[in-house]
Amino acid sequence: MRHKGIFITGTDTDVGKTVATLALGVLLQEKGIDVGIMKPVQCAGQDAAFLKKSLNIQDPINQINPYYAPEPLSPHLAFARRKKTINIPSIKRIYAKLASEHDLMLVEGAGGLMVPLKKDYLILDLIKDLDLDVVIVARLSLGTINHTLLTVRQAEETGLNVRGVIFNQAQKGKIRIPEATNPDVIRRYAKVKILGIIPYLKDMRPAEVRKACRPRIDLRSLLSDTDSQDNRVQRLADQDKEYLWHPFTQMRDWLNEEPLVIDQAKGSYLIDTKGNRYLDGVSSLWVNVHGHGQKSIDAALKNQINRLSHSTLLGLSNTPAIELAEELVKIAPKGLQKVFYSDNGSTSVEIAIKMAYQYWQNTGRKQKRNIVHLANSYHGDTLGSVSVGGIDLFHKVYRDLVFKTITIDFPDCYRAPEGEIYPAYAFKCIHKFGQMLKSCHKTIAAFVVEPIVQGAAGMIMWPKGVLKQLRELCAKYDVIFIVDEVATGFGRTGKMFACEHERVSPDILCLAKGITGGYLPLAATLTTKKIFDGFVFDYKDQKTFFHGHTFTGNPLCCAAALANLKVFKKEHVLQKLQPKIKFLSLRLKEFYGLSHVGDVRQRGFMAGIELVKDRGTKEPYPWEEKIGVRVCQETKKRGVILRPLGNVIVLMPPLSMAVKELDKLCDATYWAVEKVTGENSLHPNPPHKGEGKQV
Repeated sequence: MRHKGIFITGTDTDVGKTVATLALGVLLQEKGIDVGIMKPVQCAGQDAAFLKKSLNIQDPINQINPYYAPEPLSPHLAFARRKKTINIPSIKRIYAKLASEHDLMLVEGAGGLMVPLKKDYLILDLIKDLDLDVVIVARLSLGTINHTLLTVRQAEETGLNVRGVIFNQAQKGKIRIPEATNPDVIRRYAKVKILGIIPYLKDMRPAEVRKACRPRIDLRSLLSDTDSQDNRVQRLADQDKEYLWHPFTQMRDWLNEEPLVIDQAKGSYLIDTKGNRYLDGVSSLWVNVHGHGQKSIDAALKNQINRLSHSTLLGLSNTPAIELAEELVKIAPKGLQKVFYSDNGSTSVEIAIKMAYQYWQNTGRKQKRNIVHLANSYHGDTLGSVSVGGIDLFHKVYRDLVFKTITIDFPDCYRAPEGEIYPAYAFKCIHKFGQMLKSCHKTIAAFVVEPIVQGAAGMIMWPKGVLKQLRELCAKYDVIFIVDEVATGFGRTGKMFACEHERVSPDILCLAKGITGGYLPLAATLTTKKIFDGFVFDYKDQKTFFHGHTFTGNPLCCAAALANLKVFKKEHVLQKLQPKIKFLSLRLKEFYGLSHVGDVRQRGFMAGIELVKDRGTKEPYPWEEKIGVRVCQETKKRGVILRPLGNVIVLMPPLSMAVKELDKLCDATYWAVEKVTGENSLHPNPPHKGEGKQV
């Protein structure tokens, strides 16, 4: 039977973690389970050697205990005094090796959960990195209630799974009232299993420990979680198919396949219910910025929950909403001074459209009613945002429900009409837009556009200068310029906002996705004071902006967004991103070595690899072949999660993704494209190892 490892921690030092590890070890061995042990960090004493000998473990002591310091101090201090650093990746590698050789690992900690191993890294961080459940060892004596309840709470708030508590009678003596009642108090208040009480052990020989502990330790309860893991996996899969309706998903296909159920996440990785790890290659649909489980954002949310989780913004305000609005105005393009909150990208755009339309109605220019957008644009799925969307696949079924708009050609320079060339075609489209504005601007209220990159259209990248010229035309003809940076904002293109690439300041800016770092649904629509003033009238005039929703400006969402912006600043995210963008660019060039790759498009950490049936003619694969879907199914086999846009494979990793992880992302994608398209490579030796060679 395959079991998950267990981390043995304590409510304090000297509570008997080693005694508990020994007791569990001998009882598990009696059940025929091959037990491995590890004490990653030890400061003084011979606990690791004692366990190795007592349990007859054959693994080398330098693997059982890779980090030893002779002084009985906190690990961060003991190793600093020796001028040594505890290497966490090394511990993880050793643990993985030992775990592969044993049925179950018992890993003993040093002190309690909050003991620092090095700067900004605690025992509980190690437990999370090793992905282990926890058994807490506590004294029976007076004072243990407080220490144990605090330890359980800290473990659970950190997301650790507490298997239960073992009490250890560390000293010989009579069982008094505290010793007799403490276990039941902990069970009732902490709502965790009491796995047993280890009596005072005068004789620590395995046979005597086994005899004394067998009737007192509930081994079945300890192992019940792992024993039922397969049942849990199947139950969740069945319940998903029974109750859930997934977005943008053909449910007939879904119901015929085994669902991938994500249970946890850490850094750049998603972890499913079976414990398999996958690189999050699309940032959980373009929202995750600093990786999953970012400590600063975690802490900000917990602190805010303890203060205020929600209060309406209708007629009231709240502290995080105010503070976030100020920070957004500070970092936004010049001239944007007011912030209106909503909950997702679609609503942020719909709000912008309504603002632009009502602005002209409020200010007396009622003939300005029309909204202009690009062909093949995508701005969301509410009916207002669908109205300015141009992707028939998503929108044609709703055409009778939406309002009429004006559509202009969009500069898809890869699939320009026959005879048109890059980049001239893009500027030809702009010229036609200018001619239209010249004759119709008096009836046009606003122009909505995704800057630099049209995401859902297939990662279409614009030539330099397009955005700036569009802005200048709107300013010239008094048309409100709405920029949808839902996908491109918060570092995705290499700058905080895509507008910054061409020093463009819109009249209205739409933000969502990365605004909270990928934690909670929040959106913001920023406007100039001029537009805001178009709604400032006497109450009797009824020119208020009548829009909002219950969770507008939710304090939790705003607190997460504030923490997200602080991480950008404190960790110099955009500066650190630049060399990774260059590395990704070199890796992406290698894909031209595959004969069915027609085009590779990239701006910052937004990339699209377009697959074609015939590179020479640019003939696309038929929709029914599901070529993009099949490639992404294959990447899962290499531990990478991707999601296609038709025949375009999208790579949009978290900004925090390391170069080594980017390498894995590109390797898995290259391999999957090769396999699905018939392994027809134009490159004699496809560089699968991140060599960065230009093809």
